Amino acid sequence: MSGFSFTTLAAIPDVPTATEPGDPAWKPLQHHLGLTAFGINAYVARAAGDALASEHDEAGSGHEEVYVVLAGRVRFAVGGERFDAGPGGVLAVRDPALTRSAEALEPGATLLAVGCRAGCFETSWQPRHFEGLPRHPSVG
Repeated sequence: MSGFSFTTLAAIPDVPTATEPGDPAWKPLQHHLGLTAFGINAYVARAAGDALASEHDEAGSGHEEVYVVLAGRVRFAVGGERFDAGPGGVLAVRDPALTRSAEALEPGATLLAVGCRAGCFETSWQPRHFEGLPRHPSVG
């Protein structure tokens, strides 16, 4: 057994219970690849209007989440604000209590979601790697 895996999103079986109208194809990366350090899933819209991330918060789990648009266009709603994003759009939700959702604006829109409880990450990078590198204006 090797210490790594390689696959494609297309090769990962969809979660079979995601069959209701408006459900995207749910690609359970964390489960399929046997990861335990963080949650990671991809959602692929079958149709415009699919809920790529249904309205929720992570207050109970304490998870911070990052959503990355891999393909298509997605409409995000977070903390009472709405905005659209295309490929390369990144939404970071640091406050687990904020309500968030993501809706596909077109078939094939693909969203990567990564989350973990705050404080579980241990970096192997050195502070010098980030010297002089600015943070997003919303980060204190």
